[in-house]
Amino acid sequence: MEKGKSAPQAVEISLKKLDLNSKSPRLIHSPNFGFEKKKPPSLVSLCLGVVGWHLEDIIEDLSEIAVNFPADIKIALAAIARRRKLLSDDVIISLADSSWEILDLSGSDVTDFGLTEVAKMCHSLRAVDISQCKKITPDGVSELVQHCHSLEILRCGGCPSSEFTARRCLGILKPKLNDVEGDSWEELDTMEIGNGAQSLRWLVWPKIDEDSIEMMSAECPRIIVNPKPSLFGFKGTEVPKDAFPDVALDDLFVKDIDPKTWSIPRSTHKTISQSLPSANELSIAEKFRLAFVERDTRLAPKRAKNARQHQRRLEREWVMTSTQAKALALASRATKSLQGRS
Repeated sequence: MEKGKSAPQAVEISLKKLDLNSKSPRLIHSPNFGFEKKKPPSLVSLCLGVVGWHLEDIIEDLSEIAVNFPADIKIALAAIARRRKLLSDDVIISLADSSWEILDLSGSDVTDFGLTEVAKMCHSLRAVDISQCKKITPDGVSELVQHCHSLEILRCGGCPSSEFTARRCLGILKPKLNDVEGDSWEELDTMEIGNGAQSLRWLVWPKIDEDSIEMMSAECPRIIVNPKPSLFGFKGTEVPKDAFPDVALDDLFVKDIDPKTWSIPRSTHKTISQSLPSANELSIAEKFRLAFVERDTRLAPKRAKNARQHQRRLEREWVMTSTQAKALALASRATKSLQGRS
């Protein structure tokens, strides 16, 4: 209860701070009001967090494991793999689903092959992010445009190789016309575009050069480069949120998953401890040598006992199988018997 407030006043304040517009009413947090009712994560989100934390352990069998997963689970695993720096051709191909509408490969090791295979499966893609993908070339972008005719948003650039790829892709992205007698680009119908990016409207390339901007504006004004947030949209058209680079395309699918799943991978602590050994710490080779010596010393009595048992077993087998040994054994017994009588 707030200081200086009576019980009825405190209740009245708390009721005023209820958010009744949401599906589940909750208390709004404020500096003067100490608690907030937060929706707990779902069981699915908790399970995805556990799977994502151990994702590198199941990558080899991911194609068999994920075959019966729903599309939203697959895309969430792909988002976790991207954040864990584990997204590769094999991973994205194993998880790709034909119902996907967004594909975020930014900063991954996916190559032209992986992008092509996913484009062949996911014809409904409308937003794709290939920024900071060092292994994707214009060949992969060409396959993407060829198979995904619903593509509206493309993100690119972000590193030298991706900048180079984006610059070389401008000719691929520009639609080529079957009918050049139209009055303006805005009046064109999709059927009148022969090839190229038929539905592309938004190109997100933060470091685009001036020459490329002028070429796109002159030769393909339908494609808007780096749209700016506005209350009125762009020329009366609302700009989709996926066309802004400040939010990752796949954020929606991991919003309820604990960020520790990808922000603190298990290998981080191992790497730090190995890369920063203390002055008195033994090397790995010396630790193995000392462990071997200790084990050898501990097992030496047991080895000696086993050797004695083996020797006695061999002697018994020799006595049982050799006629000469039997004769010597009988003679020895007879001698002992005679000595005992005398």
